[in-house]
Amino acid sequence: MDRDTGRLLWMVCFVRAVETGSFSATGRELGIGQPNVSRHVASLEAHLGLRLLQRTTRRLTLTVEGERYYAEARHALDAIEEAEAVARGHDEPRGLLRVSCSMLVGRLHVQPLVAPLLERYPHLEIDLQLSDDVVDVVGERFDVAVRVGPLANSLLVARQVGVSERAVFASPRYLEQHGEPATPQDLSRHECILHTRLANPNVWTFRSGEVNVTGRYRLNHHQAILDVVREGRGIGLAPAWVIADDLRAGLVKALLRDFPLPHSDVHLLYPTRRHLPARARVFIDAITGSFQEKRCLRPGYLARLAQQHDAGSGSGPTAAAAARSLAGA
Repeated sequence: MDRDTGRLLWMVCFVRAVETGSFSATGRELGIGQPNVSRHVASLEAHLGLRLLQRTTRRLTLTVEGERYYAEARHALDAIEEAEAVARGHDEPRGLLRVSCSMLVGRLHVQPLVAPLLERYPHLEIDLQLSDDVVDVVGERFDVAVRVGPLANSLLVARQVGVSERAVFASPRYLEQHGEPATPQDLSRHECILHTRLANPNVWTFRSGEVNVTGRYRLNHHQAILDVVREGRGIGLAPAWVIADDLRAGLVKALLRDFPLPHSDVHLLYPTRRHLPARARVFIDAITGSFQEKRCLRPGYLARLAQQHDAGSGSGPTAAAAARSLAGA
């Protein structure tokens, strides 16, 4: 075995050990046995002069250096696989793509894209994992992640694909019974629906400052909060893209238009810009294109919606045009 071939085998053993979580499973997969896998990974670490894996009797854990090396090694192997596929005339996206996304973003905006991709690319497989927990993209071996909100310092590439504005909202039924708050401070006199996954559910932050709110109904999911608000049980706080359909249909109303809330950015995260496999490229392109077409994920969505609503509440051709535009917002 020459030096380059040996180093490639070391890399394959390391990457598959990370992905299977086991030297034994890697040995069975490659047909070389667990002792050889352990020896090859040790040779790789000696060659690099770095500890890549922390080994215990129960699990393998990547070190910080191991996370960096895994991301680059995984994509190097993907590049080799893709080059071989192109040489054979099989240059379409193929293989398994693992995607991480929060539950609601996934259901509303990512999941609808999966079936068309699978129909278009018959050799593509997609594993879409929906969870509201923060996952380790590299450690849990995801190829792409969709994230809303601030990002931790990371070695991952972050591509912004949208903006998540937030709105305080209520149903017409609630407003008829309890009146509409004119300022954020007025919320203290209203029944608010509290989101328990927020760091402090009783504090709502506007650009003008924080406001303390109270409420007897607590939930841990934006969709559930929307359901409760729609029933007229209180005032909620949620991303605009969660309540967009209800806003356009008039089932809920965005409140406190003169007191905007801070927005969050929507990002795609992936390990590297270089040597992205075709399966990752087509998914990233699909997400980017789809999110750019969604008005509820573009900056200024709530302000435009309010303007259209004001225009649509009049009469005549201008009002009719505004209503048509509102229906497609």
